[in-house]
Amino acid sequence: MKLKRTDYIVDIGKKENKEVVIVGWINELRDIGKIRFVQIRDKTGIAQVVAKKETSPKEVFEKIDNPKETVVAIKGIVRKSTIAKSGYEIEPLEIEILNSLSAKVPFELTGKVPAELDTRLDYRYVDIRRHNVYAIFKIKSRIINAFRQFLLNKGFDEIQPPVLVAAATEGGAELFEVKYFEKEAYLAQSPQLYKQLAVIGGMDKVFITMPVFRAEKHNTLEHLNEIIQMDCEIGFCDEKEAIELLKETFKHIVKEVKNNCKKELDLLGTELKTVEEIPSYSYSQLVEKLQEHDAKIEWGQDFDREHEKKLNQILKKEAYVITKWPTKIRAFYSMPEEENPEICKAYDLVYKGLEISSGAQRIHQPELLIGQLKKRGQNPENFKFYIDAFRVGAPPHAGWSIGLERITMKICDLKNIREAALFPRGRNRRTP
Repeated sequence: MKLKRTDYIVDIGKKENKEVVIVGWINELRDIGKIRFVQIRDKTGIAQVVAKKETSPKEVFEKIDNPKETVVAIKGIVRKSTIAKSGYEIEPLEIEILNSLSAKVPFELTGKVPAELDTRLDYRYVDIRRHNVYAIFKIKSRIINAFRQFLLNKGFDEIQPPVLVAAATEGGAELFEVKYFEKEAYLAQSPQLYKQLAVIGGMDKVFITMPVFRAEKHNTLEHLNEIIQMDCEIGFCDEKEAIELLKETFKHIVKEVKNNCKKELDLLGTELKTVEEIPSYSYSQLVEKLQEHDAKIEWGQDFDREHEKKLNQILKKEAYVITKWPTKIRAFYSMPEEENPEICKAYDLVYKGLEISSGAQRIHQPELLIGQLKKRGQNPENFKFYIDAFRVGAPPHAGWSIGLERITMKICDLKNIREAALFPRGRNRRTP
């Protein structure tokens, strides 16, 4: 590569009448004989290059006539323009073809011809060249870093638990089994047990960003088989304190995206509202509200997507928390209430009608843990290392997890969660 980039396209307006080198892909080409208008695209924007047969170097005028998505480097002078959308264009002096096409581009990247989502995902490495698609992952990056920085500033430590586990971390059978020498092992469905062990170990306040895996055979718009979880766990804490931290963290994330991703939100056509108030409702209150509005649900049932949509219409809240869940439908480690063990100290955060976060105060007494495992048909021996940790001085603790793809989906107003994953994994997709 002879020509080395001096500027991203977004910055060339600062270089009027100066020489720059930009690199990227040919986005559009218009040839009107003696003048060739070429749009060059990089991750920051699109620049118009105007090559003229009479004044441009002959090699430049000839080389610039290449198919869309050809990778190029162009040296030229930045000029003001009343025609180019950016207000500037480049008068080319030199062009280097960095890679010519040897295969057909699978779909139109300008958006003039819509492409099916499955086709786009088959060629995701081409799809993310589009600025509106890239915008999703800029926002996603902002979300995970806002989460990380907020908790670091609150005195949390980031930890890295294992992805390979010996038993189900949340009960159930939805696990991906993997070959692990002569023993059984699974891909983790949650870092739950390990973040608890870190708190028991005295780390007190920890957080995690990691992939987790669910072997659920679903075909919905809100589920993936591999997701990124943003988890936190707090020692010497009850569910009320954990809920307040969840609300603070969530509001901070939304504010950070709104304040720092205006360009990306505009590209997606999304008007993001800051979240000022997040009310809490008990599970029983919401069951009553659903029943009052003729929804089919009995106490003790989990809310399905139709219930969530109905509650969104009834409550008319951007975000809210559901507390006091039936113990039998929550994870085995959720702490039951002393006065009514049928109810536990678990909670969910719902945003724009979708549950994006789940948490609970944890059981920290070993005998109570054993009892809850047995009630769910689990063998406590499979959790011996976990239960034994609570025998040597485990403090009360609580925590929660936010699904990164789900919060991204809702912040960006996407219709399908697969759009919020760079290379999504579903029941029928393992590539690219």
